[in-house]
Amino acid sequence: MTTISKWTLAGLGAMAATLLGSAAFAQTAENATVAFLMPDQASTRYEEHDAPGFIAEMQKLCPSCKVIYQNADADVARQQQQFNSAMTQGAKVIVLDPVDSAAAANLVNQAHSQGVKVIAYDRPIPATPADFYVSFNNEGIGKAIADSLVEHLKATNVEATEGTGVLQINGSPTDAAAGLIKKGIHAGLDNSGYPILAEFDTPDWAPPKAQQWAAGQITRFGKNILGVVAANDGTAGGAIAAFKAAGVDPVPPVTGNDATTAALQLIIAGDQYNTISKPSEIVAAAAANVAVQLLKGETPKAEMSLYDTPSQLFIPAVVTAENLKAEIIDKGIAKAEDLCVDRYLEGCKKLGIVQ
Repeated sequence: MTTISKWTLAGLGAMAATLLGSAAFAQTAENATVAFLMPDQASTRYEEHDAPGFIAEMQKLCPSCKVIYQNADADVARQQQQFNSAMTQGAKVIVLDPVDSAAAANLVNQAHSQGVKVIAYDRPIPATPADFYVSFNNEGIGKAIADSLVEHLKATNVEATEGTGVLQINGSPTDAAAGLIKKGIHAGLDNSGYPILAEFDTPDWAPPKAQQWAAGQITRFGKNILGVVAANDGTAGGAIAAFKAAGVDPVPPVTGNDATTAALQLIIAGDQYNTISKPSEIVAAAAANVAVQLLKGETPKAEMSLYDTPSQLFIPAVVTAENLKAEIIDKGIAKAEDLCVDRYLEGCKKLGIVQ
Protein backbone atom coordinates (compact mmCIF):
# COMPACT_ATOMS: atom_id res chain seq x y z
CA MET A 1 0.00 0.00 0.00
CA THR A 2 1.38 3.37 -0.96
CA THR A 3 1.73 5.86 1.88
CA ILE A 4 0.98 9.51 1.11
CA SER A 5 2.25 12.05 3.59
CA LYS A 6 0.05 14.83 4.95
CA TRP A 7 2.32 17.28 3.10
CA THR A 8 1.62 15.50 -0.20
CA LEU A 9 -2.10 15.46 0.58
CA ALA A 10 -1.94 19.14 1.36
CA GLY A 11 -0.17 19.71 -1.93
CA LEU A 12 -2.78 17.71 -3.81
CA GLY A 13 -5.50 19.68 -2.06
CA ALA A 14 -3.90 22.97 -3.08
CA MET A 15 -3.50 21.70 -6.64
CA ALA A 16 -7.14 20.63 -6.76
CA ALA A 17 -8.21 24.02 -5.45
CA THR A 18 -6.09 25.69 -8.13
CA LEU A 19 -7.57 23.51 -10.87
CA LEU A 20 -11.09 24.13 -9.65
CA GLY A 21 -10.36 27.84 -9.50
CA SER A 22 -9.00 27.77 -13.05
CA ALA A 23 -12.06 25.87 -14.24
CA ALA A 24 -14.37 28.36 -12.59
CA PHE A 25 -12.42 31.25 -14.08
CA ALA A 26 -12.52 29.57 -17.52
CA GLN A 27 -16.31 29.43 -17.36
CA THR A 28 -16.36 33.23 -17.29
CA ALA A 29 -14.92 33.50 -20.83
CA GLU A 30 -18.41 33.66 -22.30
CA ASN A 31 -20.12 36.99 -21.62
CA ALA A 32 -17.11 38.13 -19.59
CA THR A 33 -16.26 41.76 -18.95
CA VAL A 34 -12.77 43.02 -19.82
CA ALA A 35 -11.48 46.53 -19.13
CA PHE A 36 -9.03 48.47 -21.28
CA LEU A 37 -7.71 51.41 -19.23
CA MET A 38 -5.39 53.87 -20.96
CA PRO A 39 -3.29 56.63 -19.34
CA ASP A 40 -3.59 59.93 -21.16
CA GLN A 41 -4.69 61.93 -24.17
CA ALA A 42 -1.42 63.76 -24.75
CA SER A 43 -0.82 61.24 -27.52
CA THR A 44 -3.64 60.59 -29.97
CA ARG A 45 -2.66 56.94 -30.38
CA TYR A 46 -4.91 55.61 -27.62
CA GLU A 47 -8.12 56.97 -29.12
CA GLU A 48 -7.15 56.43 -32.74
CA HIS A 49 -5.38 53.06 -32.64
CA ASP A 50 -5.05 51.21 -29.31
CA ALA A 51 -8.68 51.23 -28.18
CA PRO A 52 -10.20 50.48 -31.61
CA GLY A 53 -7.62 47.73 -32.18
CA PHE A 54 -8.31 46.08 -28.83
CA ILE A 55 -12.09 46.27 -29.19
CA ALA A 56 -11.98 44.89 -32.74
CA GLU A 57 -9.83 41.90 -31.73
CA MET A 58 -11.99 41.18 -28.67
CA GLN A 59 -15.08 41.14 -30.91
CA LYS A 60 -13.38 38.51 -33.09
CA LEU A 61 -12.17 36.34 -30.21
CA CYS A 62 -15.10 36.71 -27.81
CA PRO A 63 -18.18 38.27 -29.44
CA SER A 64 -20.18 37.89 -26.22
CA CYS A 65 -17.57 39.69 -24.10
CA LYS A 66 -18.14 43.24 -22.91
CA VAL A 67 -15.25 45.72 -23.21
CA ILE A 68 -14.99 48.74 -20.92
CA TYR A 69 -12.73 51.43 -22.36
CA GLN A 70 -11.67 54.49 -20.36
CA ASN A 71 -8.84 57.02 -20.48
CA ALA A 72 -7.49 58.63 -17.29
CA ASP A 73 -6.26 61.81 -19.00
CA ALA A 74 -2.98 61.69 -16.99
CA ASP A 75 -4.83 61.71 -13.66
CA VAL A 76 -3.67 59.02 -11.19
CA ALA A 77 -6.75 59.39 -8.98
CA ARG A 78 -9.05 59.15 -12.00
CA GLN A 79 -7.35 55.95 -13.13
CA GLN A 80 -7.80 54.51 -9.63
CA GLN A 81 -11.51 55.33 -9.86
CA GLN A 82 -11.77 53.79 -13.32
CA PHE A 83 -9.97 50.68 -12.10
CA ASN A 84 -12.33 50.35 -9.14
CA SER A 85 -15.33 50.91 -11.38
CA ALA A 86 -14.15 48.19 -13.78
CA MET A 87 -13.97 45.67 -10.95
CA THR A 88 -17.36 46.79 -9.62
CA GLN A 89 -18.76 46.12 -13.11
CA GLY A 90 -17.39 42.59 -12.91
CA ALA A 91 -14.26 42.83 -15.05
CA LYS A 92 -12.31 39.56 -14.84
CA VAL A 93 -9.32 40.90 -16.79
CA ILE A 94 -8.06 44.47 -16.75
CA VAL A 95 -5.61 45.71 -19.38
CA LEU A 96 -3.81 48.60 -17.71
CA ASP A 97 -1.52 51.24 -19.20
CA PRO A 98 -0.65 53.06 -15.98
CA VAL A 99 -0.47 56.81 -15.51
CA ASP A 100 1.99 56.17 -12.68
CA SER A 101 3.87 52.88 -12.90
CA ALA A 102 4.76 52.89 -9.19
CA ALA A 103 1.22 53.63 -8.02
CA ALA A 104 -0.10 50.89 -10.31
CA ALA A 105 1.47 48.25 -8.03
CA ASN A 106 -1.37 48.83 -5.56
CA LEU A 107 -3.90 48.35 -8.35
CA VAL A 108 -2.37 44.99 -9.26
CA ASN A 109 -2.45 43.84 -5.64
CA GLN A 110 -6.03 45.05 -5.29
CA ALA A 111 -7.09 43.13 -8.41
CA HIS A 112 -5.30 39.94 -7.41
CA SER A 113 -6.94 40.00 -3.99
CA GLN A 114 -10.29 39.74 -5.81
CA GLY A 115 -9.20 37.16 -8.38
CA VAL A 116 -8.96 39.67 -11.22
CA LYS A 117 -6.15 39.29 -13.77
CA VAL A 118 -4.08 42.30 -14.85
CA ILE A 119 -2.26 42.73 -18.15
CA ALA A 120 0.31 45.53 -18.06
CA TYR A 121 0.10 47.32 -21.39
CA ASP A 122 2.76 49.49 -23.05
CA ARG A 123 4.16 50.58 -19.68
CA PRO A 124 5.48 47.96 -17.24
CA ILE A 125 4.64 47.80 -13.54
CA PRO A 126 8.05 47.09 -11.95
CA ALA A 127 7.13 46.86 -8.25
CA THR A 128 4.50 44.11 -8.47
CA PRO A 129 4.32 41.46 -11.20
CA ALA A 130 1.21 41.64 -13.35
CA ASP A 131 -0.16 38.48 -14.95
CA PHE A 132 1.32 39.46 -18.32
CA TYR A 133 3.02 42.40 -20.02
CA VAL A 134 2.49 43.36 -23.68
CA SER A 135 4.41 46.19 -25.33
CA PHE A 136 6.89 47.25 -27.91
CA ASN A 137 10.53 47.04 -26.84
CA ASN A 138 10.79 50.47 -25.25
CA GLU A 139 14.50 50.36 -24.48
CA GLY A 140 15.09 49.28 -28.07
CA ILE A 141 12.98 52.21 -29.27
CA GLY A 142 15.11 54.70 -27.35
CA LYS A 143 18.34 53.29 -28.73
CA ALA A 144 16.96 53.09 -32.26
CA ILE A 145 15.89 56.74 -32.47
CA ALA A 146 19.19 57.90 -30.92
CA ASP A 147 21.27 55.69 -33.22
CA SER A 148 19.31 56.94 -36.21
CA LEU A 149 19.99 60.58 -35.30
CA VAL A 150 23.70 59.93 -34.68
CA GLU A 151 24.05 58.15 -38.03
CA HIS A 152 22.30 61.05 -39.74
CA LEU A 153 24.57 63.65 -38.13
CA LYS A 154 27.67 61.70 -39.16
CA ALA A 155 26.35 61.10 -42.69
CA THR A 156 25.72 64.82 -43.15
CA ASN A 157 29.20 65.68 -41.77
CA VAL A 158 27.89 67.45 -38.67
CA GLU A 159 30.81 67.49 -36.25
CA ALA A 160 30.55 68.01 -32.51
CA THR A 161 32.93 70.86 -31.75
CA GLU A 162 33.52 72.33 -28.31
CA GLY A 163 30.27 73.56 -26.75
CA THR A 164 27.99 71.81 -29.23
CA GLY A 165 25.81 68.76 -28.72
CA VAL A 166 22.24 67.49 -28.59
CA LEU A 167 19.21 67.93 -26.36
CA GLN A 168 17.45 64.94 -24.81
CA ILE A 169 13.73 65.19 -24.09
CA ASN A 170 12.42 62.20 -22.16
CA GLY A 171 8.89 61.16 -21.29
CA SER A 172 7.03 61.30 -18.01
CA PRO A 173 9.06 60.58 -14.87
CA THR A 174 6.15 58.51 -13.50
CA ASP A 175 6.10 56.22 -16.56
CA ALA A 176 8.34 53.13 -16.35
CA ALA A 177 8.24 52.77 -20.14
CA ALA A 178 9.60 56.31 -20.44
CA GLY A 179 12.43 55.21 -18.17
CA LEU A 180 13.23 52.34 -20.53
CA ILE A 181 13.17 54.66 -23.55
CA LYS A 182 15.45 57.06 -21.66
CA LYS A 183 17.87 54.24 -20.92
CA GLY A 184 17.91 53.28 -24.59
CA ILE A 185 18.53 56.89 -25.66
CA HIS A 186 21.53 57.09 -23.36
CA ALA A 187 22.83 53.82 -24.79
CA GLY A 188 22.74 55.43 -28.21
CA LEU A 189 24.13 58.85 -27.24
CA ASP A 190 26.57 58.40 -24.39
CA ASN A 191 29.48 57.16 -26.52
CA SER A 192 28.35 58.66 -29.79
CA GLY A 193 30.70 61.64 -29.86
CA TYR A 194 27.75 64.02 -29.58
CA PRO A 195 27.51 65.33 -25.98
CA ILE A 196 24.14 65.81 -24.29
CA LEU A 197 23.87 69.55 -23.65
CA ALA A 198 20.82 69.22 -21.40
CA GLU A 199 18.13 66.67 -20.55
CA PHE A 200 14.51 66.96 -19.44
CA ASP A 201 11.88 64.54 -18.10
CA THR A 202 8.55 65.81 -19.47
CA PRO A 203 5.71 65.71 -16.88
CA ASP A 204 2.73 63.75 -18.26
CA TRP A 205 4.44 63.64 -21.68
CA ALA A 206 2.81 67.05 -22.22
CA PRO A 207 3.96 68.73 -25.48
CA PRO A 208 3.54 72.29 -24.09
CA LYS A 209 5.92 71.46 -21.25
CA ALA A 210 8.44 70.04 -23.71
CA GLN A 211 8.07 73.16 -25.84
CA GLN A 212 8.61 75.46 -22.87
CA TRP A 213 11.75 73.62 -21.81
CA ALA A 214 13.13 73.48 -25.36
CA ALA A 215 12.56 77.23 -25.75
CA GLY A 216 14.74 77.85 -22.72
CA GLN A 217 17.51 75.65 -24.10
CA ILE A 218 17.38 77.42 -27.46
CA THR A 219 17.94 80.70 -25.64
CA ARG A 220 20.75 79.07 -23.67
CA PHE A 221 22.60 77.17 -26.41
CA GLY A 222 21.41 78.68 -29.71
CA LYS A 223 23.16 77.27 -32.78
CA ASN A 224 25.20 74.89 -30.63
CA ILE A 225 22.18 72.53 -30.64
CA LEU A 226 22.98 69.95 -33.33
CA GLY A 227 19.88 67.82 -32.83
CA VAL A 228 17.18 66.72 -30.40
CA VAL A 229 16.36 63.21 -29.26
CA ALA A 230 12.71 63.44 -28.21
CA ALA A 231 11.10 60.33 -26.73
CA ASN A 232 7.80 60.60 -28.60
CA ASP A 233 6.07 62.58 -31.32
CA GLY A 234 4.27 64.87 -28.89
CA THR A 235 7.48 66.06 -27.22
CA ALA A 236 9.13 66.24 -30.64
CA GLY A 237 6.34 68.49 -31.88
CA GLY A 238 6.81 70.70 -28.83
CA ALA A 239 10.54 71.02 -29.53
CA ILE A 240 9.96 71.79 -33.21
CA ALA A 241 7.41 74.47 -32.29
CA ALA A 242 9.99 76.05 -29.98
CA PHE A 243 12.61 76.22 -32.74
CA LYS A 244 10.13 77.74 -35.17
CA ALA A 245 8.97 80.30 -32.62
CA ALA A 246 12.61 81.27 -32.11
CA GLY A 247 13.07 81.73 -35.85
CA VAL A 248 15.55 78.85 -36.20
CA ASP A 249 15.73 77.78 -39.85
CA PRO A 250 16.40 75.04 -40.65
CA VAL A 251 15.25 73.21 -37.55
CA PRO A 252 17.96 70.77 -36.40
CA PRO A 253 17.01 67.09 -36.75
CA VAL A 254 14.48 65.99 -34.14
CA THR A 255 13.52 62.39 -33.35
CA GLY A 256 10.12 61.07 -32.35
CA ASN A 257 8.17 57.90 -31.63
CA ASP A 258 4.58 56.69 -32.35
CA ALA A 259 4.19 57.65 -36.04
CA THR A 260 1.28 59.97 -35.35
CA THR A 261 -0.31 61.73 -38.30
CA ALA A 262 1.12 65.07 -37.17
CA ALA A 263 4.64 63.63 -36.89
CA LEU A 264 4.48 61.93 -40.28
CA GLN A 265 3.45 65.24 -41.80
CA LEU A 266 6.34 66.99 -40.05
CA ILE A 267 8.70 64.43 -41.55
CA ILE A 268 7.17 65.01 -44.98
CA ALA A 269 7.68 68.75 -44.48
CA GLY A 270 11.29 68.22 -43.42
CA ASP A 271 10.76 69.52 -39.87
CA GLN A 272 11.09 66.20 -37.99
CA TYR A 273 13.83 63.69 -38.77
CA ASN A 274 12.42 60.36 -37.63
CA THR A 275 9.70 58.54 -35.73
CA ILE A 276 8.96 54.96 -34.75
CA SER A 277 6.32 52.98 -36.62
CA LYS A 278 4.69 50.79 -34.03
CA PRO A 279 1.11 50.16 -35.13
CA SER A 280 -0.66 50.12 -31.80
CA GLU A 281 -3.21 47.71 -33.23
CA ILE A 282 -0.48 45.03 -33.04
CA VAL A 283 0.00 45.25 -29.27
CA ALA A 284 -3.72 45.89 -28.75
CA ALA A 285 -4.58 42.67 -30.59
CA ALA A 286 -1.90 40.80 -28.64
CA ALA A 287 -3.37 42.09 -25.37
CA ALA A 288 -6.84 40.93 -26.45
CA ASN A 289 -5.48 37.46 -27.22
CA VAL A 290 -3.80 37.28 -23.80
CA ALA A 291 -7.00 38.49 -22.10
CA VAL A 292 -9.08 35.76 -23.71
CA GLN A 293 -6.50 33.10 -22.85
CA LEU A 294 -6.57 34.23 -19.23
CA LEU A 295 -10.37 34.13 -19.25
CA LYS A 296 -10.18 30.53 -20.45
CA GLY A 297 -7.74 29.60 -17.70
CA GLU A 298 -4.90 29.13 -20.18
CA THR A 299 -1.30 30.24 -19.76
CA PRO A 300 -0.31 32.76 -22.45
CA LYS A 301 3.03 32.08 -24.12
CA ALA A 302 5.74 34.52 -23.08
CA GLU A 303 8.87 35.36 -25.04
CA MET A 304 10.70 36.61 -21.97
CA SER A 305 10.27 37.89 -18.43
CA LEU A 306 10.51 41.57 -17.53
CA TYR A 307 10.18 42.68 -13.90
CA ASP A 308 9.25 39.07 -13.06
CA THR A 309 6.28 39.35 -15.41
CA PRO A 310 5.84 37.05 -18.44
CA SER A 311 6.17 39.39 -21.40
CA GLN A 312 5.72 39.75 -25.13
CA LEU A 313 7.66 42.62 -26.72
CA PHE A 314 7.41 43.66 -30.36
CA ILE A 315 10.22 45.20 -32.42
CA PRO A 316 9.21 48.43 -34.22
CA ALA A 317 10.70 50.16 -37.28
CA VAL A 318 12.45 53.54 -37.54
CA VAL A 319 10.81 55.80 -40.12
CA THR A 320 12.52 58.70 -41.91
CA ALA A 321 11.65 60.56 -45.10
CA GLU A 322 13.60 57.94 -47.06
CA ASN A 323 11.41 54.98 -46.04
CA LEU A 324 8.14 56.66 -45.02
CA LYS A 325 6.34 55.52 -48.17
CA ALA A 326 7.51 51.91 -47.77
CA GLU A 327 6.89 51.64 -44.02
CA ILE A 328 3.74 53.72 -43.67
CA ILE A 329 1.87 54.06 -46.95
CA ASP A 330 2.70 50.75 -48.62
CA LYS A 331 1.98 48.80 -45.42
CA GLY A 332 -1.38 50.50 -45.00
CA ILE A 333 -0.56 52.11 -41.66
CA ALA A 334 -1.68 55.50 -42.98
CA LYS A 335 -3.24 56.66 -46.23
CA ALA A 336 -1.63 59.12 -48.62
CA GLU A 337 -4.87 61.10 -48.88
CA ASP A 338 -4.81 61.67 -45.12
CA LEU A 339 -1.19 62.85 -45.01
CA CYS A 340 -0.74 64.65 -48.29
CA VAL A 341 -3.02 67.62 -47.76
CA ASP A 342 -2.51 71.38 -47.89
CA ARG A 343 1.13 72.38 -47.34
CA TYR A 344 2.28 68.74 -47.15
CA LEU A 345 1.28 67.91 -50.73
CA GLU A 346 4.49 69.23 -52.25
CA GLY A 347 6.60 67.22 -49.82
CA CYS A 348 4.63 64.10 -50.64
CA LYS A 349 5.38 64.60 -54.31
CA LYS A 350 9.10 64.94 -53.60
CA LEU A 351 9.05 61.70 -51.61
CA GLY A 352 7.13 59.85 -54.33
CA ILE A 353 4.12 59.28 -52.09
CA VAL A 354 1.80 60.88 -54.64
CA GLN A 355 2.28 61.93 -58.24
